[in-house]
Amino acid sequence: MNIALNEMMETIRMVEIENLDIRTVTMGISLRDCADSDFEKMNKRVYEKITTYAKDLKETAEKASKEFGIPIINKRISITPIAEILGNATKEQAIELAKTLDKAAKTLGVDFIGGYSALVHKGISKGDQTLLDALPEALSVTERVCSSISVGTTRAGINMDAVRQMGIIMKDAAERTKDQNGLACAKLVVFCNPVEDNPFMAGAFHGSGEGEVVLSVGVSGPGVVLNALKRYPDADLGEVADIIKKTAFKITRAGELVGREVAKRLEVPFGIMDLSLAPTNALNDSVAEILEEIGLERVGTHGTIAALALMNDAVKKGGAMASSYVGGLSGAFIPVSEDNGMIRGIEDNALTLSKLEAMTCVCSVGLDMIALTGNVSAATLSAIIADEAAIGMINKKTTAVRVIPVPGKEEGEMVEFGGLLGRAPVMGVNPFSSEKMIRRGGRIPAPLQSLIN
Repeated sequence: MNIALNEMMETIRMVEIENLDIRTVTMGISLRDCADSDFEKMNKRVYEKITTYAKDLKETAEKASKEFGIPIINKRISITPIAEILGNATKEQAIELAKTLDKAAKTLGVDFIGGYSALVHKGISKGDQTLLDALPEALSVTERVCSSISVGTTRAGINMDAVRQMGIIMKDAAERTKDQNGLACAKLVVFCNPVEDNPFMAGAFHGSGEGEVVLSVGVSGPGVVLNALKRYPDADLGEVADIIKKTAFKITRAGELVGREVAKRLEVPFGIMDLSLAPTNALNDSVAEILEEIGLERVGTHGTIAALALMNDAVKKGGAMASSYVGGLSGAFIPVSEDNGMIRGIEDNALTLSKLEAMTCVCSVGLDMIALTGNVSAATLSAIIADEAAIGMINKKTTAVRVIPVPGKEEGEMVEFGGLLGRAPVMGVNPFSSEKMIRRGGRIPAPLQSLIN
C-alpha cells in the first residue's frame, strides 16, 4: 500500500485536530479445538490458547500507534461463541469459564474480550441454554467479558422463545450491577443477522467461517467528517455525499495501513476493515453533529433519517473504494451515551426512543447504549428486541439492541457509565403492555425475502 506525501499531511491534521483514531484492533481466535468433555482441561486450554496467540497484541499495537502517529484506542479479542464448546458443562462451570476469559484479558492487558455468546436464532441447544442461564451472573462478576446473542436472521426468522429469555436476562443483569447503574447490560448485545467478523464490542465474536486466527480493524472518524463538511457550508446534498465519501476513503486508507502493519508484525492474517463511524464524548466527535451540519437544527427532527441514510451510504462507498476487505458492520453507530449530539437531542426533546428505532432502518446497527427507566418490564425489553430484530430480518441487515434498564432511575435523570461508555439521559418507554405477545413464544417465520436460492 503506497501512501503519498499529501495523504500523510492530511492524516496528521486529522489526528491532531479532528479526533481521527483507530478505535480498535481486534484479534479473532478460534477455540473450537479447546472443546473437551473434561471441563478443567477445556478451561485450561482456553486460557492457554488465548494468552499464547495474543501475548504480543497490546505491545505491538502500541508500538505501531507511536510509529505511525495514529492513536489505537482499544486492543480487543474475539473468540468462538462459547456456547459452541460448552457441551455438557453446568451453569456454574460456564460462569467459571467467563472468569477465565476475564483473567486472560487482564493478563494480556486488552480492553475487552468478546464471544461469550450463543447463536439461537432458530433453536436453543443444551450448551446455548447453559450459557443463557449463566449470563446475568457471568457479566456481573467479570469486567472485560462481552456477550452477544443472535435471536433472529432473515433466513431463519425470529426465535421468540430466546427473545423472551433475553428480556429476563437483561433485567437480572442490571439488578446484579445496580451499584454501577446496570453496567453489565453495557456488555450485552442482542442481534438479528450478526456478522462473523465484527471487531467492535460488545458484539464481536469469531465466526465459524473464520480461520484459526485473524486481525481486524475498526476505524473511526466522525470528527474528520464533521470538519470536512464545515469547510463546505453551502454545498448541495449531492456534494455533501461526495465530501463524506472522499473523507471516508482517506480515513480507511490510514486505518488499513496501520492495521495491516500490526497484523504483519504479529504474523497473523489481516481480516477486515470495519468502516463504522463510532462517536465518542470528545468535542466535535459526534455522528449527531454531522447530521446537524448537513442541515438539521437538532438530531431527531424531521429529515434525520434521510440525512443518516445519505451519510451511511457515502461512508460505505468511500471505504469500499479504499479497501478490498471491508467487513464487520461498516456504517454509522448511533450509541446515545457515547455521542454528545445524541444526548443533547434527547435533552431538547427532539430525539425519542421511537425515532432512534426508526433511524436503525438505515444506520449501521441498532438501539445502542440507551438508558431506560429501571421499572421497565422484562416483557417490554423483549418487545423492544423483537421490534429491532424484525427491522433487521425484513431488511436483510444487521440490527441490534444494547439497552440498559437502570435500577432505581426515572425518565430524565442522567447516569454515568464511565470511560468510552460515557453518560446517558434515562429514557421512558411506551406504558402499554406487550406481555401477551411475548408470552406466546414460538418463532416468527422467516420472510419471503429469505427464499433467495
